[in-house]
This record gives sequence, structure tokens and C-alpha cells, in this order.
Amino acid sequence: MWKLFHEIVKNAVFSFGGFGGRTYIRRNQLEHMRKISLILLLAMVTGRGIAQRNAQHQGGPPSPTSASSASSPGTAKMPAGSLVLNIDSAVTTHAEVTINGQRVPYDATAGTIPVWDEDGKPVAGLFYTYYERTDVKDRAARPLVISFNGGPGTPSVWMEIGYTGPRRLLLDDEGYPVQPYGLKENNSSILDMADIVYLDPVNTGFSRAVSKDIPPGRFFGVNEDIKYLAEWISTFVTRYNRWASPKFLIGESYGTTRAAGLALELQESQWMYLNGVILVSPTELGIERSEFVQASLRVPYYAATAWYHKALSPDLQGKDLTAILPEVENFTINELIPALAKGGYLEESRKKELAGKLSRYIGLSPKVVLESNLIIPANFFWKELLRDSGFTVGRLDSRYRGIDGQDAGDEPDYNAELTSWLHAFTPAINIYLREDLHYKTDLKYNMFGPVHPWDNQNNHTGEDLRKAIAENPYLHLLIQSGYYDGACDYFNAKYSLWQLDPSGKLKDRLHWEGYRSGHMLYLRKPDLAEANENLRKFIRASLPKPGEAAKY
Repeated sequence: MWKLFHEIVKNAVFSFGGFGGRTYIRRNQLEHMRKISLILLLAMVTGRGIAQRNAQHQGGPPSPTSASSASSPGTAKMPAGSLVLNIDSAVTTHAEVTINGQRVPYDATAGTIPVWDEDGKPVAGLFYTYYERTDVKDRAARPLVISFNGGPGTPSVWMEIGYTGPRRLLLDDEGYPVQPYGLKENNSSILDMADIVYLDPVNTGFSRAVSKDIPPGRFFGVNEDIKYLAEWISTFVTRYNRWASPKFLIGESYGTTRAAGLALELQESQWMYLNGVILVSPTELGIERSEFVQASLRVPYYAATAWYHKALSPDLQGKDLTAILPEVENFTINELIPALAKGGYLEESRKKELAGKLSRYIGLSPKVVLESNLIIPANFFWKELLRDSGFTVGRLDSRYRGIDGQDAGDEPDYNAELTSWLHAFTPAINIYLREDLHYKTDLKYNMFGPVHPWDNQNNHTGEDLRKAIAENPYLHLLIQSGYYDGACDYFNAKYSLWQLDPSGKLKDRLHWEGYRSGHMLYLRKPDLAEANENLRKFIRASLPKPGEAAKY
């Protein structure tokens, strides 16, 4: 028994002060170590030890492998009831999940790592959760996926417990919330083939600056965001010994702007080269487009939404969605955009002809289309499409319907889909982090944090991504879009893909996929399974063959 106790203490010391395969012991840690020894001895005497995994085999929560946080060298643990973020600590739990019929054991680490300034002083603590499969023999060959969401101002909660992580919130098959709130196993998670770290930028989730005196401009801008996160990712990769691993970025919404910029920033400032970038529901990536081109590119999304709500003429409504969209896309590129380029000099007869075609494709009357000069504002479409039925349609996912105070008006009162998502995700993430992963704090988990004003100037992330792919022959790109996403619509995403590399020399490494969902395309159960399986295929295809050199 005492031999076992000695081994447990030795291992506890390693996890307390070590990273990078080395152990660090300092004088100011001795008291902490003595306390850990007493806790472990008490656990042995009372027979509590490390919790068994029986609950997890029935889909229950992970069990903690350590009773308290393990901090990095020289960092004191904050009390559980503190509203001050402990900027450098972590707690690890062990769990298992069944993925495609295979039982996958893993460690889940919830904690913080500092953001450092140029002088090596911490300016913020970034909260992260890291999932690492534990039965892997060759860690160097195992892919690492670095995941974040967007906003800017939202944490990684959406993809962590909605898409790729080992636990998923309770929803119905179409993605609507159900009670009681909670989580279940995500049997589609990519954890079977890749380890995943989810990171929350400053003021999202539990992440915070160390002081109110830290200027917000250090974090809140397109290029500022990219710069400090690249530094943080480098620190994380170093601490967890993942430099040898194939690395992938996955970002959603504004997180795609972040991922596109990070691909080059990691290469040029951290000398970290990626194998893949995945953009889920991408923004425009700073790729310029005229107002009428941007407006026209929304038309195929309008058609998809009208089809979903059965607002099209019988001849179109009787076809499958993917059968009508190519026709609408062709109309948009080859007829609508060239016509709108003529502005007020477009012939009146041609204008009426186009209004008729547009009306047929998007479910609005020719009169309404003509009154809008063939350019339908998105807010107006969301209000107008189902106006006669007394409903609005959602912005981020137009399958969702809302009810306004009055049917009149040019835009909906609220985003029907967003309130539904917050309804489901907010309780689930608070339950999961505090009760399942045992990260104890009284800090509020920011679903939408204060990050404004945000500096959007000098957004050249699309060009940054092109340059990163050109510089790195290993680097591949995958874009995933939902047909019913009205914020980052699927045809604008296709357009960005086309414009990303005007030379056409990189297009064999650029890929796009569409799904019958909205902005969070993974909420619909069939799309969750398909999208995760496509991530697996993309990751496999992006890994070089043994001995294959990175060269043209």
C-alpha cells in the first residue's frame, strides 16, 4: 500500500509541475505538494481513490482523475468560489465514448493557459478544453484539431458540444431544444481519429484579461485576434508535446476569418505548418465584392429557404432541393449579375422578365421584386416570405420560424433560431464544464462576451489563406456550408472559394460541401453524422503518404 502511495505522490508531482516531458519543482510548490500528499493519503484511507467509470458506460459524465486542479509552475490555485480567473491551471477527467461502434477512451482537460505580452508577462488567461485519446501508441502521427467559433465574441461551445466533441447536448433530430437539459454521447465525434482542443478567445467563455487596465485593442480586432491566438496556440502545442503531430484548424462563422488568417500567421510567426484548414459556414474572408454581386449571391439561399417552406410554384416544389439549386445558381451568375451591372440603364422589358424569373425562384411576388429593383434585402426576405402566414424565418437557420408583434414591417423582431440555440446550449455547457469536467468557478460563462468595438480594418484573411496554401504543399482546405444559412450563405461561400485563388493552380486542394441545415449545420442529426464523416475523410486525405515530401 505504501509503495502504491509513493507512486501516486510521484505521479501527482509530475502532473502538478510538469509539461514537455520534464518535472519542475520549486520551493514555493512544496507546500502545495504536501497538501496533495495529505489529500491522496486521505483518499486511500477512505477508499475513495480514483472514481470508477461505471456511469460513463451508460452514457454518464466523465469521472475526475484528480480531485483538484493541477497548476503550472509557480501558479497558485484560485478558490472554487472566486470571480477571478486562475490564468494557468487545469483539471483532467477520464471518460470513454462509443464512436461508430468503437469504444474510445480519452482524457478531457479543462483549464487555462496565459496569453503573454512581449516582455513575457501574462495579459490574459485563455480557457480551453482538450480531448486526448489515451490508447494511442504513436502520438506523433495522430492529428490534432484546433477548434474555435466566431461572433466575434462567442466561445467554442457550439462546435464542442454540438459537432465534433465526444459529448453532445440533448436535441431532437432537427436540432430543437428538449428538456431536461443535459448531454449524451456523441457517437459521431471525430475523437476516434484526432485529438481536439477547443479554445475560447478573450472575454468569451471563461477567458478574461488579467486586468481592466489591459487595453482592449490588444485583443479585439481582425489582426490583433490572429496575432495573440497564434502565440497561444504555439504555447499549447509546446506544453502538450504536439509539434510532431499533423495539425488542423477548424473555425465556424467569424472563426473562419480567424482560421484563414491563422493559417499564414502560424507559418510566418510561429513556424508551425498545418495539414488542413476547415471553414464551417464561412464569412467573406475580406474578399471584395460589389454590393449588387453580394446581393445576387444570396438568391440561391433564398430559393433553398422558399423550397423548405413550400413557397415555390408546384413545378419547382416537386423537385428535390439539390435538383433546383444548380438552375438558380446558373441564373444568378449568368443572368442576374450581368443585368444588375447595367444599373438604371437596364431595359424595362428585361427588368420585368428578370423579376418574373426571380419571383419564381425565391417565392416573393413579381411586384415586390420590382419594387426592390431586383435586389432583395435579407432582412426584408426573412419578414416577407411567410408574412401571409403570420411567421418570420430565421437568419442563421431559415428552417426556424418566429412570431412578430405585427405582420407589418421590413424586418423580423428577433432571430428565431438564435433564441432556440441559446435555450439549448447555455444550460448544457454550464452543467458540462462544472459538473462533468469539474472545472469549478463562479465566473459567468460568456455565450456572447463584450468584444466591441472590434477593428475590422485591413481584413486580408482570404489572401492570407491563399498564400499559406501556396507556401505549404501539404495544406488543404475544406468549406462546409448549410443551404438554409442566411448569415453566411452557401453560394457566397462558393464564390469565396472561386476567388480565393485566381490562378486556379491550387484548386485540387480546395473543397466545398453543402448540407440541409443552417449556420450550425451539425444540429440536424443526419447532417451531424455526414459532416463528421466528411471531416474524417478530409483529414485522411490531407495526411501525406509515408515519405511524401512537401514540394511541387
